[in-house]
Amino acid sequence: MVDALGVAVVGFGWMGRVHTQAYARVAHHFPGLPLRPELVTVAEEVPGRAEEAAAQFGFASTTRDWRDVAADPRVRAVSITAPNFLHREIGVAMAEAGKHIWIEKPVGLTAEDARAVADAVAKAGVQGAVGFNYRNAPAVEAARELIASGGIGRVTHARVRLFSDYAAHPESALTWRYERERGGSGVLGDLASHGADLARFLLGDIASLTADTAIFLPERARPAGATAGHSRATGGELGAVENEDYVSCLLRFASGARGVLEACRVSVGEQNNYGFEVHGTQGAVFWDFRRMNELGVSRGTGYQDQPVSTVYVGPGDGEFGAFQPGAANAMGYDDLKVIEAYRFLRSVAEGVPYGATLADAVRGATVLDAMVRSARDRAWVTVDAPA
Repeated sequence: MVDALGVAVVGFGWMGRVHTQAYARVAHHFPGLPLRPELVTVAEEVPGRAEEAAAQFGFASTTRDWRDVAADPRVRAVSITAPNFLHREIGVAMAEAGKHIWIEKPVGLTAEDARAVADAVAKAGVQGAVGFNYRNAPAVEAARELIASGGIGRVTHARVRLFSDYAAHPESALTWRYERERGGSGVLGDLASHGADLARFLLGDIASLTADTAIFLPERARPAGATAGHSRATGGELGAVENEDYVSCLLRFASGARGVLEACRVSVGEQNNYGFEVHGTQGAVFWDFRRMNELGVSRGTGYQDQPVSTVYVGPGDGEFGAFQPGAANAMGYDDLKVIEAYRFLRSVAEGVPYGATLADAVRGATVLDAMVRSARDRAWVTVDAPA
């Protein structure tokens, strides 16, 4: 018996589209899932955008006010893909209305915001999933298993990088992303949030850190109208960029391992250069998102001059088998969101969380808050323990 689950999407920019496509595909890749998402409504305040989404994807209704979604009895689960500064208000409201939520990172602008949503989800007894999609890559899950099993010995140090050029053009419009009040801590929330989650997912909690931040493009032009994604603006009034373009951070893990996390949104020549290198006493493991389905692995007792082998993930790794029949067949970014959708819907069906949760969002946000404090105070700071 397969039950229908009415779902809604709040915010229909690029990420809203990705969530919607994941809902459409999830049954194809995971036919045993006892729930089938039905696209009930889409909420988007930009005129005409919700109607375009409904025409393309088959939503039964549209609205410009997300509050209509909270009041809609047809909706049992909601994807929250609106701008970051709305995440807390919408997340809390949807949980209080009894809706399960799949919310994009960062969950609000601070750890306090993330904790408010997490508390609302817990109080309401609903499920909450968070869009830390890179941890869903089968190669990343394979790396985690290798590390946990002692396959590279005791971890000594690691580096996580997230370099992109999406904001590198000097004519990029001064949207909400560059405002402290609406965009939070800039590249910290946008990219370093993924880095903090990957570091924790692979190596456990971060105990303390010291960070440095910078704004490299201090002014941008204000857009004349509604924007989507990373739009350009020329000739408009210039305004100040208020949040960070770049962050570098030294990490001390609770395990005793050391780490480096670096993220930048204005890296000319870098397109989605995301990845990690984890070194241990008997080996190392390397992952590059641009070669998402493979790992570099060094194992053994050679120590000096020990070679690195390329390992292609296959059906035994993570959810790879739901997409491809054999190793070295490629998966892509959107597939990671299908995995997220599956784990979210499975959580709803079974009442047990699968995948990244609001607790992960809170822990990640405490790391980001610690980075902000460290950069401000120019000091090592302790990462707050979970409440």
